[in-house]
Amino acid sequence: MTLNFNQMRTLTKLFALVLALALVQTVYAQQPSLQYFRTPGHAGLNVFEVGKKGDQQAFDGLKVRVGGDFALQYQFLDHKADVATGFTLVPVGSGVNLPTANLNLDAQLGEGLRVHLRTYLSSRHHNESWVKGGYLQVDRLDFIKKGFLDGLMNILTIKAGVDNFSYGDAVFRRSDNAMAIYNPFVGNYLMDNNTVEPFLELQFFPGDFIAMGGIGTGVLNPTVIKSSEDTKYPPAMWLKLGYDSQLKDDLRLRLTGSFYRCSGYASGYRIYGGDRAGGRYYKVLDYKDAAGATTTNDFTGRVNPNLRNLTAIQINPFVKFMGLEFFGVFEIANGYSSAAEDKEGDYEKGTYTQLGVELLYRFGANERFYVGGRYNSVVGKDTYLKSGTAPVDKTVSRINAGAGWFITDNVLTKLEYVSQKYDENWTSSAGNLVNGQFNGLMLEAVIGF
Repeated sequence: MTLNFNQMRTLTKLFALVLALALVQTVYAQQPSLQYFRTPGHAGLNVFEVGKKGDQQAFDGLKVRVGGDFALQYQFLDHKADVATGFTLVPVGSGVNLPTANLNLDAQLGEGLRVHLRTYLSSRHHNESWVKGGYLQVDRLDFIKKGFLDGLMNILTIKAGVDNFSYGDAVFRRSDNAMAIYNPFVGNYLMDNNTVEPFLELQFFPGDFIAMGGIGTGVLNPTVIKSSEDTKYPPAMWLKLGYDSQLKDDLRLRLTGSFYRCSGYASGYRIYGGDRAGGRYYKVLDYKDAAGATTTNDFTGRVNPNLRNLTAIQINPFVKFMGLEFFGVFEIANGYSSAAEDKEGDYEKGTYTQLGVELLYRFGANERFYVGGRYNSVVGKDTYLKSGTAPVDKTVSRINAGAGWFITDNVLTKLEYVSQKYDENWTSSAGNLVNGQFNGLMLEAVIGF
């Protein structure tokens, strides 16, 4: 039997995955333990902010931890839409997507002083390797003087760098390129609040309570250029308040509310468009024009309100009772499409509302298996003239149903059915989103160590 190039490439990818599965446990067994650190793999499930709870080992010298993430999907999706005359959807079928990979470097530099760096070795949106971001985390001030302000540092964590920050709780359950081991499903939420920007964040953990605030640039690639009033870059700011308690051995309750604000017009809107890795559902709703030219969007399936002068709030309940697990998202974001619309005073703000509910049941030895479902919807209304007719709300919804198996602490397989639908109000010149929908099966293999 003779294999063609694509078949050989697929077999090579699968062989590489099997080899990685064989090596990952050996590598993981040699990893050093770090302070105030979310352990990759099964042990890191349902960890949000690392916080101050739990025993922390003493610092006994510089330690460097080299980790990695790998993810590979087998996709079997179909799609359709009311495309405009002269346009057609690109045919999609079953096959293996481009594998994604991360390289993670973490180092314990001193007592309560740790640094993190993540590099995307391969991603959908950028095939080449590039540094995604990193941060310095300070949990002790012994580098100033041993025991310096220990009373304060017992409840305070300081983070600074160019990376994600803690607006909302969904950011802790999402897939970050190949780091998909904490996400029980294949895709992230529709309004995926994730961005990478310079930031400073203070996190307080007095008992079971959470209080934090941060400031960032609001842009992915900051600049000192101040060419006009409309292109100034005011800072972004966020706050989070919450409660997280293990009420009983088999009952945990967490509830947080987050607030985000950026008054800029060349900044701030990246909060829902800052993930440069790309979406998980490949090639869906891509289209061809009459000349046969293909238009592709690496982020189709997500919703970016793309609003300036943005204000957003997100509320997240989380309950775990024995093997039953509930996580929710309620989010409202509003702002203007441009500075002109805001300053003229003749426009109403655009508003997008997101709802997400996720229910899982984890079972088996050490809860290595799970089944569950997720419902996620976004209802949006763009900026419009006050004197005109208000636009009709546009709606998109997604249903995920699936199961997963932690083969080891660091190897996860997922199978899901996904169905996503747009209504007729998602207008575009090509019509590829008008009554657009895609559905089918996704199989994902994930390694994280």
